[in-house]
Amino acid sequence: MANKYREVAVSEFFEKNKHLLGFDNPTKALLTVVKEAVDNGLDATEEAGILPDIYVRVKNIRNDIYELTMEDNGPGIEKKYVKEVFGRLLYGSKFKSLGEEGIQSRGQQGIGISASILYGQLTTGEPAKIESKVKNKVHYSCDLHIDTSKNVPVIENEKNLETAKEQGTKIVIKLKGSYRKSKGVEDYIKYTSVTNPHAHIVYVDPENKKHTYKRVTQKLPKLPKSIAPHPHGTELGTLIKMLSRTKSKTLYNFFRNDFSKVGDTVARDILFSFQVRKAGLKQTMKPTEVTKQQAESLLTAMQTAKLQRPPTECLSPIGEENLIKGLSKEYKADFVTACTRSVSVYRAIPFQVEVGLLYSSELPEEQSIDLIRYANKVPMMYQQSECAIHKAVVGTQWRRYGLNQPKGSLPIGPAILTVHIASVWVPFISEGKQAIASYPEIVKEMKLALSDVGRRLYRYVSAQRKKYAEEKRIKIFTKYGVEVATALSELTNENEEKINSWITKIIDKQRL
Repeated sequence: MANKYREVAVSEFFEKNKHLLGFDNPTKALLTVVKEAVDNGLDATEEAGILPDIYVRVKNIRNDIYELTMEDNGPGIEKKYVKEVFGRLLYGSKFKSLGEEGIQSRGQQGIGISASILYGQLTTGEPAKIESKVKNKVHYSCDLHIDTSKNVPVIENEKNLETAKEQGTKIVIKLKGSYRKSKGVEDYIKYTSVTNPHAHIVYVDPENKKHTYKRVTQKLPKLPKSIAPHPHGTELGTLIKMLSRTKSKTLYNFFRNDFSKVGDTVARDILFSFQVRKAGLKQTMKPTEVTKQQAESLLTAMQTAKLQRPPTECLSPIGEENLIKGLSKEYKADFVTACTRSVSVYRAIPFQVEVGLLYSSELPEEQSIDLIRYANKVPMMYQQSECAIHKAVVGTQWRRYGLNQPKGSLPIGPAILTVHIASVWVPFISEGKQAIASYPEIVKEMKLALSDVGRRLYRYVSAQRKKYAEEKRIKIFTKYGVEVATALSELTNENEEKINSWITKIIDKQRL
C-alpha cells in the first residue's frame, strides 16, 4: 500500500482542478487568461514607475481556438527569471503567507499567468511564446510549457531578437475559449480602464476592431508600502510559524521587529502580562524556544493588548478624482460622483472602500443599474450574487435616494455603480477571485459609502425634477399668457403685444 503514495505537484493538482482558478467554461477561461495577462502588465509598469501602455489582442484562429497577445512597456524580466515567473505555479513576488509583510497588489496567489499558460497547454497542446526586453539588454524570446508532474518549466526555441524596443514583456497564449462582448473581454478591459485612468490600453477584438482607452491623467497611483502583521489579526498557527522563522534573538525584539504598531511600551505590556509571566516566558527568551502552550498564552496577551490600528500606507486607493475621471471618459454622464472612505480594518487587516456613481439620461430607465465590482482595481465579472458588494448594494434603501428598487434586488434606473475594495488581503470566497466574503466590517463600510453617493444622487435628481417642473409650469403660463393677453386687449382696448410683454416679464420675474 505504501508504494502507492506519492507527492503531487501543485501544477498537476490544478491540471485536474482548473475550475478552482476560474477556468470553469470556455467563456470564463478566455476572460481569465486576458485578466491575468493585463494584471501582470499593469503591476509591472506601476511598480517600475512607468505610465502603462498595454496592448491586447484576441484572435480567433479556428472554431473555438483563440490566440491572446498581451504586450506592455514595463521593465521586462531578466532572462534567468523568465522560465520561473511564467512556468512555475506559486512562483513570484505576489504571494504572501500570513505572518509575512503585506502589500496591496492585483494578484495574491502567484498562480495567475502560469495557470493561464497551463490551461492553454492543456486545451491546445501549444506552448506559450514569451518575449522580454530589459533596458540595455538583449531582447529574449522563447517557447515555454509546463511539466505538470514536477511543476517545472520546459524551455524551447530560445532566441535573441533584433529589435528597436527599449523594454517590455510580450506573451502569446493559444487556448480553447468562447468569445462574447457583454460581460466578457471587451467589458473587462473597459472596466479596467475606469479604475486605471493613468493607463493607455489598446484592445483589438476577434473582428479586428480596434478599441482605444485613452489615458486621462499623467499621475501614477501611489505605490503601497509593505507592512508587518498586526498582533490583533494573528492566529495561533501563524504566531508559531513566525516564532520559528524570526531572525530576532529575543521575544522583546521579536515583537518590536516582526509586528506593526508594537513599540517599547506595548512589547513590555505583552511580555509582563499575567498570562505570559504565568507561562514562564521572559523578554530575553529566544523565540524558537517557545512551546505551543506558551504561544497560546502569548497570543491571549497579544489580542487583549491596547494597540493602534494597523498602518495604512500599505493601501493604494483609486481616489475620488480619478474614479470620476475614469467613469466620465468611458460613459456619457449627466451626473457623476465618488466617495473614498477612510481606512478600516477586519481581522486587523486594513482595507478601504470606494464607490463611484454615474447617472445618465442615455442609460435605460426601466432596467437594473449596472453594478461593476472591483478588488484591488481588478473587475470581478462572475459570482455577483455571492459577493459582499452585491449584498451591500441590495441591502441599501435606494428608494430614499430617488431610485426604484424591487425587494431583494438591485435598484432600477439610468445609473452605473462601481464599488471597489482595496486591501492587503482581500477575502475572496475562492481562488477564482470573483467574489468577496461578507465580513460585517466590510459590508458596513460599503453601505456607508453607498449611502454617501446615494444622498448626492438624491440632491441631483431632486434638483433636476424641480427644474423640470419649473420649466413645465413656465411653458404652461407662457402658453395661456397669449390667450389672456388677447382677452385683456379686447376688454381694455390696449395693444395685445404690449399686454403679452407685461405678462412675460411677470412670469420671468416670479419664476412661477
